[in-house]
Amino acid sequence: MAPPNQLCLVLIIFLSIFSLSSLPTNAIIPKANVSLPVPSSQLVENLCNGKAVENRRFCLQALSTPKIIAAMDTTQLGTLIMKLGAANAKATLNVYNEIIKKPGSPQALKALNCCVEAYKYAILSFEMVSSELVEDPQTANYDVAVIGPEIANCEKELINAKVQAPRLLAGNRFMKYYVSMGYEITSTLELENPNEY
Repeated sequence: MAPPNQLCLVLIIFLSIFSLSSLPTNAIIPKANVSLPVPSSQLVENLCNGKAVENRRFCLQALSTPKIIAAMDTTQLGTLIMKLGAANAKATLNVYNEIIKKPGSPQALKALNCCVEAYKYAILSFEMVSSELVEDPQTANYDVAVIGPEIANCEKELINAKVQAPRLLAGNRFMKYYVSMGYEITSTLELENPNEY
């Protein structure tokens, strides 16, 4: 029988995971924000150790769900990453739309609208890349890469308009991480399927 301290630790971990899994799905921050070892597959490990990945810890946390860990190949993992990127973009877009409804300066409104367009573009791009992964990884790689400058332009507009919104900054940062993960996975697919395009 396990000592009482170990049982308490297991119970705390279980309750933490259970409570995290009951969060709304529109959360911007990955749900695996607990300081526990993150389970991972070799496929996920390899991806998160890639050169293009901006934040290895974020990558491991975001890709720690059982469905992602069970991914059988790079294409399947890529499709799941694109779905995560699109979901994050949608959640962040909702935050932008919520903030736009509040009164603000014309310059702030212009910056927020610029960001709304950037996030609409990001959603479409992530969804489009999902369908391109199998047939044309090179185009998928380009399409995911061009999301980055859109988000960078959004950030620049927010800074110039002096928009102070930590939730927006966090959403932009996470979007950059998803773009870097998407770029890494599409680069890997290009290498796995040379001379086919």
